[in-house]
Formats: sequence, C-alpha cells, structure tokens
Amino acid sequence: MDMKTANALRRLRLVSAPEAVSFLLLMVCSVLKRTTEFNAVPVMGRVHAVLFILYLIFWALAWYRARWSVGTSALYFALSVLPAGGFFAERRLKGETEDAVVASRASEVKVVNA
Repeated sequence: MDMKTANALRRLRLVSAPEAVSFLLLMVCSVLKRTTEFNAVPVMGRVHAVLFILYLIFWALAWYRARWSVGTSALYFALSVLPAGGFFAERRLKGETEDAVVASRASEVKVVNA
C-alpha cells in the first residue's frame, strides 16, 4: 500500500467517531423535541448531515484506494447507518491504517535500498 491509501483510511477513521456521536446526539435531540420544548433537531440534523456526507465521501475514496472487497465496503457502509457503528468502524480502521502506514514505509525503504 502507498501513503495515499493510508491517508484515505485515516480520513475515514477520523470522521467515523464524530459521525457516530452526531447520530447519537440527533437521536437524543429527537426524543427531547417530543418530550420537552427543547428543539435542537434542525441544528443537529445539519451537523449530522455534513458529517455523514463526509463519511460517505471518505468511504468511497477508501474503498477505491484500499481495493476493499464488496463485503468489507458493505460492512463499513452498514456501520455508518447504525447509531454507534462509527465507533466500531473507527476501531477497525485504526488497525487497517496502521498496517497501511507500515506497508507504505516498508516499500519506501525497499526503494531507497535498491
């Protein structure tokens, strides 16, 4: 893998946890809207929408760069639509990102030594 792949995975990882938090906060705001006079749904809805769109863009880039199988890409997409799925995606992507960085650095060392 190269550094572009590692960066694509890193960007997806960095947006996955905030996207999950915004999803959970949006759910809390929805409940509060129906049980109290507090209505933060319009604001949280926009925040979550931006983070979700970023997640989808970075997911597509990571799928392209990392050459994931259909199953792996479907898993990361499914995790984006589950309320706490972003946390699980972040944890899985942490390992993948570290592996991609190590592989990229190893290939750079081979080129320098050749």
